[in-house]
Amino acid sequence: MTIGIFAGSNWGVPQGEPYAIIDRTIEKFEEAHPGVRVQYVSGIQREDYAEWLAGEFQRGEEPDVFLLPTEDFEFYAEKGGLRELSPLVEQDAEFSTEIYDRAAYQNGQHDGRLYALPCENMITLMFVNKTLLAREGADMPPLSWTWADFLALSQRLTKDTDGDGIPDQFGFYDYTWEQAAVSNGVRLFREDGKSSYFADPRMEETVRFLKELEEANEGHKVTARDFDMGRVAFRPFTFAEYRTYKPYPWRVKKYSSFEWDCIPLPAGPSGGNISTMDSLLVGMSARSGRQELAWSFMKMLSGDPEIQGMVLEKSHALPARRDVLRSRAAEEIFLWDSGESAMTVEDVSTAMQNAVPPYRFDRLSEVMLYADRAIHALINEPPPFHNALNRLQKEVNAILQQ
Repeated sequence: MTIGIFAGSNWGVPQGEPYAIIDRTIEKFEEAHPGVRVQYVSGIQREDYAEWLAGEFQRGEEPDVFLLPTEDFEFYAEKGGLRELSPLVEQDAEFSTEIYDRAAYQNGQHDGRLYALPCENMITLMFVNKTLLAREGADMPPLSWTWADFLALSQRLTKDTDGDGIPDQFGFYDYTWEQAAVSNGVRLFREDGKSSYFADPRMEETVRFLKELEEANEGHKVTARDFDMGRVAFRPFTFAEYRTYKPYPWRVKKYSSFEWDCIPLPAGPSGGNISTMDSLLVGMSARSGRQELAWSFMKMLSGDPEIQGMVLEKSHALPARRDVLRSRAAEEIFLWDSGESAMTVEDVSTAMQNAVPPYRFDRLSEVMLYADRAIHALINEPPPFHNALNRLQKEVNAILQQ
């Protein structure tokens, strides 16, 4: 049986043992299936993987089982490249969907049918520069902090510290309107991607908040350098970045000049402290002649407690199996990684349960680019927002229904 994988992390961070998880899965699988040999091509980098996999499909030589980043899943599900798993789930008394968080399981669904299983998950947290807050006499925000807290701190912390009349210390960097919309309970698109909801009153709340937040920076364009130099209090971070850059040695190479921690994203008045959950998925080729073996391998990679424990230990991702994150072993790994932390394993687990799946449909990139330009223009223009958001919704719907 063949499998398709890539070397290193799916999440853009360094990973020391790129094949440890897959090699152990293969070893365990072959022990349970005497006479079966599992093979993969090594050395394929994450940035080259999509092209490699597409080429294998074109030649009719695709692997029986293969990893799928979320952004590639919809294409293979839509084009018939993936075997539907729903019948296998229904026939398999040993398999339970309850081991996954809701958003993670939904990430493997297309049109209400299951085509892939999650094997790693990722959420976004908010980086907090504790040194900057302490210098300004500000307390660490609570895990249940709100937009009002975020705005008040950003306004308070943005200042000119060297007396040249130009702000050089800032409240935030790289916080997006999409993140704000999610935390205010906005779902921008119908599940099938045929209609949008930009005129939702919660979206108007979001735009008004972002306008106030941008004004806190006093017209200055905050940069990654400002952040790296310790001049910014808040920045969204993936959990992978948190796991990578919190402990030694990567902390020394990246953010050693200030103390920092991570907490959930701030909650909007109509939402909660939530973010989008991304997943690395595993699927089966629709043309595979080894369906039973492929399904067994997928279940092991996605659901075996030992393998999922290795996801937390050997990678910087979150396990797909939610009980693994609440285990004693996970608590020990988490403490070893991050030492004194604002978030416990239970807090991270709660954030996972509250996360929402990303949007996935044809033309998503096109309409989001269009919406991004329009919303940034709104943030920089005076109200009224409502008519503008109604107009944006009609324009986006026209694109979606072409």
